[in-house]
Amino acid sequence: MANPAFDIDPIHVIGGGLAGAEAAWQIARAGVPVILHEMRPTRPTDAHKTDSLAELVCSNSFRSDEASTNAVGVLHREMRAMNSLIMGCADAHQVPAGGALAVDRDGFAAAVTHALESDRTIWVRREEIDELPSEKWDNVIIATGPLTSPTLAEAIKQKTGEQELAFFDAIAPIVHKDSIDMDKAWFQSRYDKTGPGGTGADYINCPLDREQYEAFIDALLEGEKVAFKEWEKTPYFDACLPIEVMAERGRETLRHGPLKPVGLTNPHNPTQKPCAIIQLRQDNALGTLYNMVGFQTKLTYGAQQKIFRTIPGLENAEFARLGGLHRNTFLNSPRVLDARLRLKADPRLRFAGQITGCEGYVESAAVGLIAGRMAAAERLGLILQPPPPTTAIGALLNHITGGHIDTIDNGPQSFQPMNVNFGLFPPLAETPKAPDGKKLRGPEKALARKRALSARAEADLKAWLTTAA
Repeated sequence: MANPAFDIDPIHVIGGGLAGAEAAWQIARAGVPVILHEMRPTRPTDAHKTDSLAELVCSNSFRSDEASTNAVGVLHREMRAMNSLIMGCADAHQVPAGGALAVDRDGFAAAVTHALESDRTIWVRREEIDELPSEKWDNVIIATGPLTSPTLAEAIKQKTGEQELAFFDAIAPIVHKDSIDMDKAWFQSRYDKTGPGGTGADYINCPLDREQYEAFIDALLEGEKVAFKEWEKTPYFDACLPIEVMAERGRETLRHGPLKPVGLTNPHNPTQKPCAIIQLRQDNALGTLYNMVGFQTKLTYGAQQKIFRTIPGLENAEFARLGGLHRNTFLNSPRVLDARLRLKADPRLRFAGQITGCEGYVESAAVGLIAGRMAAAERLGLILQPPPPTTAIGALLNHITGGHIDTIDNGPQSFQPMNVNFGLFPPLAETPKAPDGKKLRGPEKALARKRALSARAEADLKAWLTTAA
């Protein structure tokens, strides 16, 4: 395909994951042409299975869609208000998942790919960019994500003068639904909570009694693991630990984490409270595949099948995919990026997505969204002020570009990836009180605080959008 003629010099976006796809979409919506470079299928990765843009490789969940008390739900709301392609396609391809927003992987990625490839302002080029572009590209977004090619990663390292950091992103096993024994398992969402497209019975639950749980922990600890290569020896991200690593941190860790038994009642034995419960969440629109929630692992495939088939209800489980881990790279962003996500050493280069040190699908897309808008404004000779830090997108951006407080000699020393959370939001001017004016305590206080932070974020985003339009 010949290079299309554009009236305005195009912006180049490198990487067709969630961040790059969202950035390209936002640039095109501003009337600015964009060339989106995606290396697949020219250069495949160990984690991706298709050539689709915005392919989901770790989970099919965008997490909570509750905007009044959950920070990621607030981020959903803000992205929808900004015409997010990722959120629009997620909403169109959602599958039941209790209070979460989960999607049909294939349908979602196909929709994103179609939207971008059919937009006449966007040119999708299937090629690997293995070095930093020449100065002829004067407005570039690098959104190569957790699987940045080694040669490009090395070029970025040389440009920034920083050693890139790394952690492991994890892939959970997927089970064929019809191989699950529903005489032992049952459908129920925790506390019967409903969510987008859900019924309150959206997870398959497999119970463990105390003896079964202890045997399961022993098996995890003793199971054969895939050996780390030298370059892989790096800290894990605490929000995505392998299940066997969690077990190593204490025998009760799992039953107080992803295997917690609260909010669920086994209809096959309603009088006996399980010691732990494994949950599986719908993974495709047909409802034929379910992924094991929180079961990212470094166990060998053989060990996974042997150990996971000891779980009641999964004795005859057929796995559509087994778990795994892949390496992830990210910048020391507070040190090397400015407030508009531009590389201080070369401001024509802007970064977006997980390579900036955000964590999670939604966060990655959100950073791509704001990077795209900032790049488009710059091309049009405008300056887009960042969203206020009282918003979810602004709080996340602030964390990435300077919100990290552990500093020595004015430079962050332990910057790590972060999911959006209310802890990143500035404190409220006043502590919420009960209707009668009395102080709130405990859970009521925490809930009131979250609602107040959400309400403030909603109002401040609306005001920002008015001035940014």
